[in-house]
Amino acid sequence: MNLAQDIATLPTLSVSQLRQRYAEIFGETTNAAHKGWLVKRIAWRLQALAEGDLSERARQRAAELANDADLRLSPPKPTPTEHPASPSSGPQIPTSSTPDRRLPQPGGIIYRLYKGQQLQVTVLQSGFAYGGKVFASLSAVAKAITGSHYNGFLFFRLNQTGVAP
Repeated sequence: MNLAQDIATLPTLSVSQLRQRYAEIFGETTNAAHKGWLVKRIAWRLQALAEGDLSERARQRAAELANDADLRLSPPKPTPTEHPASPSSGPQIPTSSTPDRRLPQPGGIIYRLYKGQQLQVTVLQSGFAYGGKVFASLSAVAKAITGSHYNGFLFFRLNQTGVAP
């Protein structure tokens, strides 16, 4: 049977047949039961075996990209279940006149090494200064730096005392 025919028959197999085929191709069993994932994974492996895997240059580039990524080292913490105060009250926004204990006093500087650059954020009375601009939150600073949304305290690795570890 040629490669195209073999790949074309995969969607017609049952999940148990796909798991058996997976074990034959990869040499190990799987607990996966998602038919679409199994079809794609088996098809990829069949093609890689028939036509060759990634080139050494592609592997090196992938390793470079992976080393440059700011990866999450632990899963997100579960959020506690929220109980609405009343249906008509709308969202409750916490307000506090006391500063967050994780932050240095206004005028203090938060440092972070990110992708080979030393970042410096100055804590203001109401906001944060970075790169000549003032931001309302640390999360806004982190988004300006990375282009993605991050929790500012997690991005700058602030612990309970306000000092980055």
